[in-house]
Amino acid sequence: KFLSKSMNETNHSRVTEFVLLGLSGSQELQPFLFFIFSLLYLAILLGNFLIILTVTSDSRLHTPMYFLLANLSFIDICVASFATPKMIADFLVERKTISFEACLAQIFSVHLFAGGEMVILVSMAYDRYVAICKPLHYTTIMSRRVCITLVLIPWGVGLIHTTSQLAFTVNLPFCGPNQVDSFFCDLPLVTKLACTDTYVISLLIVADSGFLSLSSFLLLVVSYTVILITVRNRSSASMAKARSTLTAHITVVTLFFGPCIFIYVWPFSGYSVDKVLAVFYTIFTPILNPVIYTLRNKEMKAAMAKLKSRYLKSGQVSAALRNIFS
Repeated sequence: KFLSKSMNETNHSRVTEFVLLGLSGSQELQPFLFFIFSLLYLAILLGNFLIILTVTSDSRLHTPMYFLLANLSFIDICVASFATPKMIADFLVERKTISFEACLAQIFSVHLFAGGEMVILVSMAYDRYVAICKPLHYTTIMSRRVCITLVLIPWGVGLIHTTSQLAFTVNLPFCGPNQVDSFFCDLPLVTKLACTDTYVISLLIVADSGFLSLSSFLLLVVSYTVILITVRNRSSASMAKARSTLTAHITVVTLFFGPCIFIYVWPFSGYSVDKVLAVFYTIFTPILNPVIYTLRNKEMKAAMAKLKSRYLKSGQVSAALRNIFS
């Protein structure tokens, strides 16, 4: 009888949309949150696009390190864009809904981009390892083919990771509750709404994400430990630049993986903690990365100053505007 009931629920799933509860239920806060997150999202787009434009337009930055940095900025734009525009638009409406298909698209996107970002940080650590520990062989090892491979691997790993995660969800029966206590479709929260026992599936989801996070983090720890030992044992002036670049890399890795460690080590998790971490991943990490990499990098600051002088010369902007509107 129970099996018959379960099959009936599966065959007659009624849920076609989910209701997103958002960051706050307070209607008075909605305009303020709309204004703040609109500014933050604009800053993310401008900051990361500026890095991509600077790297592509300055021939002195056509090196493996900056090639990987530009790709990190592109992934940061993707991470910020899969849910933030929807969240900003939802601040203006009372009932925040998302279709079942769009919900699956968000789940697919978050694991694709977050998984890709983890691995591209490993690629950047490998680049720094070769540059600092094997400087005489750097140009040989970090060839154009290797650089392209180091960019394609994160997308491949992210695609495999998100496909495996989505496979746990796409066939689940959803026939009752449809309220997601977040501003986007987070996989664990959506899985809990299924009309079946999801304990084993939840364990598989955590194990899948945990394996990717832990393996990436361990690779980064090993890489940067070797690099730090190498830098400490060398006192030449050339190591000063390496230390500055290394500090930026380690800061970004700490900011990205810190919340991951918190999630898997902390003995309990509440909805407020989940929302804070979700905002950190989708908003603050993409906005902090360009700030960290540009403020601590003299070459980037010099290239941006050159870019500014090229495009913002006296009369050039107004002439461009006249051409557009004429």
